[in-house]
Amino acid sequence: METVEAPSTLDERQPVRTGAPRLRADASRNRERILTAARELFAETGADVPLDEIARRAGVGNATVYRNFPDRAALAQQVALSVLDRILVRAREAQLQPDAFEALCGFVHAAADERVGALCTLLSEHVALHADDELFAVKTLLDDAVQTLMDRAHEAGTLRGDVAPGDVFVALARLTRPLPGSECLEHDESMFVHRHLALFLDGLRAPGRTELPGRPITLEDLRRP
Repeated sequence: METVEAPSTLDERQPVRTGAPRLRADASRNRERILTAARELFAETGADVPLDEIARRAGVGNATVYRNFPDRAALAQQVALSVLDRILVRAREAQLQPDAFEALCGFVHAAADERVGALCTLLSEHVALHADDELFAVKTLLDDAVQTLMDRAHEAGTLRGDVAPGDVFVALARLTRPLPGSECLEHDESMFVHRHLALFLDGLRAPGRTELPGRPITLEDLRRP
């Protein structure tokens, strides 16, 4: 899979993959509308949402959905790839920030906006990550980028030494999943996500005030089947 370098400025938010087929402008817009609608509905209701509902949300006909994605598995794979691409761009943008800890915080909040908790469910139930070379390659690049962000903060002495990238990914996955009964809350759910992420990130600052049970969660831990 061909990849490109990290963006040179914070305004260049282009997908990391360059091997996707080129489409006519209208066909490309339809495809992106379908992916956006699917990403939103997967996050809101799960990956079993009817494809007809995705077509309605995207404002296209059912035939357009099937012309771009022959089945649910193909659509789920492309949604997962799209989200991983977007999060990787965010991680590479964060690497441009001079303050190592603030760079990590900025990435975590940006990744939360991509609803990665819903992506975790999508990957586990509908996409074989380790069997998909393209997905696995982008996930590896993302892991490396987050490892770099955390290494920088560790070297700066601003990130407590007893945490690893897996701790961040687990917190993101848990905090960005919809809360049961959240429709009863008076405030926007996004506000709760970012509020509690801020509390979590404050807990990562060095020096740590509390001894953590267990050991740091590594990327290798998360890769185990």
